[in-house]
Amino acid sequence: MPREFRVTEVRIPCRLSYAHIWEPRTEEDGSRGKYSACLLIPKDDKATLKKIQAAVEAAKKEGKSKLANKNGIIPNNIHVPLRDADEEGRTDEAYEGMMFLNASSKRRPQIVDRHVERIEDEEEVYSGCYCNVTVNFYAYVNNGNKGIAAGLNNIQKVRDGERLSGGSNAEDDFEVLEDDDDEMLA
Repeated sequence: MPREFRVTEVRIPCRLSYAHIWEPRTEEDGSRGKYSACLLIPKDDKATLKKIQAAVEAAKKEGKSKLANKNGIIPNNIHVPLRDADEEGRTDEAYEGMMFLNASSKRRPQIVDRHVERIEDEEEVYSGCYCNVTVNFYAYVNNGNKGIAAGLNNIQKVRDGERLSGGSNAEDDFEVLEDDDDEMLA
């Protein structure tokens, strides 16, 4: 039986994109970054989107002391993590008809399969597969910017999907060479 989530936490059924879940990204200055993933949520998944909106609103209330102006009002223009891919002009086919959010954490997420058994094979969970992801929303202030961030918690792989990483398969890139053929093909 899953634990009861706080009002700022949501289990999000989604498709992973830009999944940096096995190793943290490296920052531009060479320092260790965060584990992260972009979560793609279909616009027609109204139930999930409603839960996300509720958790974001709860995070605003919990973080009011950080977010409010001197009059005690949270401005309407603070950053919120859930965005519309179509409105932002995302041209990647995987983003069509999707809402998305970027979630990150300094802590590596625990990754499990459908039977809640740990997955250690990095090839098993990738950009393009479908997962349930737990996310915690919280208020932040950073260099004068205020908003709600999405903290990446844990991941449950639900099913495979077409890889979004771009690359090709070696079988598609090369021809079979005969064992006695030492020449390189152009």
